[in-house]
Amino acid sequence: MTIHKEGYTTIALSILFIFVINAIVDYKYHDITWLRWFIYLFSAALFIIVLQFFRNPSRSFSSGENLVICPADGKVVVIEETEEGEYFKDKRLQVSIFMSPINVHINRNPISGVVKFFKYHPGKYLAAWNPKSSTENERTTTVVEHKNGTSILFRQIAGALARRIVWYVKEGDQVVQTEQFGFIKFGSRVDVFLPVGTKVNVELNQVVKGGITTLATLS
Repeated sequence: MTIHKEGYTTIALSILFIFVINAIVDYKYHDITWLRWFIYLFSAALFIIVLQFFRNPSRSFSSGENLVICPADGKVVVIEETEEGEYFKDKRLQVSIFMSPINVHINRNPISGVVKFFKYHPGKYLAAWNPKSSTENERTTTVVEHKNGTSILFRQIAGALARRIVWYVKEGDQVVQTEQFGFIKFGSRVDVFLPVGTKVNVELNQVVKGGITTLATLS
């Protein structure tokens, strides 16, 4: 397992904070044993939490020309037909994955193809499971066209704790299935919009793994 590059600054700031608070406690309250041990334990827990959030575990990824691979770790919270109003402006099959703070937060391309559309939207920070988060929260929208002509839209959505979405793609890019397209910090959600009639291979509340779980099979 390695640490993702998006975590370098946060980890460095965490180490600095831990060093400062421990130095203050050791200097000013060196005679209060319980307080020193409390700060030591708090510091260790904080460091472990930050490290695990930015972890980048080694994985053997799934792949397939007609497969849509899960773009994120988490739990499936939505499988339904809905009106996609930003790009397609028609009925689509929406599959949404909620990413809790303990999940790996790397986002991966569900299919290979060409990026036909990309847009970043500033917005609110509603809880990621709130249906309005798809249209009101800070988010990005990416549309990738498969070589068979099918287009898939996927959307990074910031959650109540998230304050920064990172993306690595732009319009015209050729992307490869399961390679990283972005990262969301501290709790979030990813929506995938598929053509109506697409065979979905996951169920509500199923725990899924980014780059591994097969989300759907294209016609």
